[in-house]
Amino acid sequence: MNPSQYVKDKAVASGSSFYYAFLFLPKERREAITAFYAFCREVDDVVDDAKDMSVAAQKLSWWRSEVHQAFLGKPSHPVMQALMPLAANYRITESQLTAVITGCEMDLSQTRYLEFANLKQYCHLVAGVVGEVAAQIFGQTQKQTTEYAHTLGLAFQLTNIIRDVGEDARLGRIYLPINELQQFNVKAHQLTDPVLLQKGFDPQTEWGQNFIALMQFQAKRAHELYDQALALLPAQDRIAQKPGLMMASIYRSLLREIEADGFQVLHQRTKLTPLRKLWLAWKVQALGILN
Repeated sequence: MNPSQYVKDKAVASGSSFYYAFLFLPKERREAITAFYAFCREVDDVVDDAKDMSVAAQKLSWWRSEVHQAFLGKPSHPVMQALMPLAANYRITESQLTAVITGCEMDLSQTRYLEFANLKQYCHLVAGVVGEVAAQIFGQTQKQTTEYAHTLGLAFQLTNIIRDVGEDARLGRIYLPINELQQFNVKAHQLTDPVLLQKGFDPQTEWGQNFIALMQFQAKRAHELYDQALALLPAQDRIAQKPGLMMASIYRSLLREIEADGFQVLHQRTKLTPLRKLWLAWKVQALGILN
């Protein structure tokens, strides 16, 4: 399998909302973002699939070395072979790729965040930098678009965290800040309760009400970040950044689905259908309508 096909298969297999935004890009930009996204998936999968943290750490160390070698002109992995011919065209740097690896490494050693400021630094590495690179590939011309991309990346990551509370808890990870759990009287150990993770929670109970209030607080922050990001996007870059706006429409629709479902995120993972994702992406592309 050639590198181009490898990264395309990786992107398609992920089922991510990002893939639907890529479909509307010109060929070279589509190839660049697909290769970059495949890189992000590869390093993220190292952590998500890890059975042994020391083995995962070694694999991420290998990826750090592979990125360095790739920028020296010696890529060996199909992802880097697909990405490197396009990296210079879109100002993709070694430090940006290693920042994503650093964020994934944090998942090997840190499973709790005391407050939002700590979580925000993690989100910067695994989502903000990703947004920055994506904006470059899409065709950024204005300096302020970088701030837009970082803010939108943070909104995406917070949406992921809300969606994946139960899934992450099964892996022993809680991304909701500890001081905010305390604020709403939700204990960290309760989020890993096997019964809640299997059957969900009763919204009529006191704990259920506390949990809903906690999640409403998280969702409000995410919505504010979506609004901030859209306000930051310069008019000169709005057309070029349509793929990011497509993703914003898809992710925000997902967040609203979670809200409408009463934040039943402990025992299930809310998803949008592929057809709905494609429809939301098309509405932004053709009509400029964001949900």
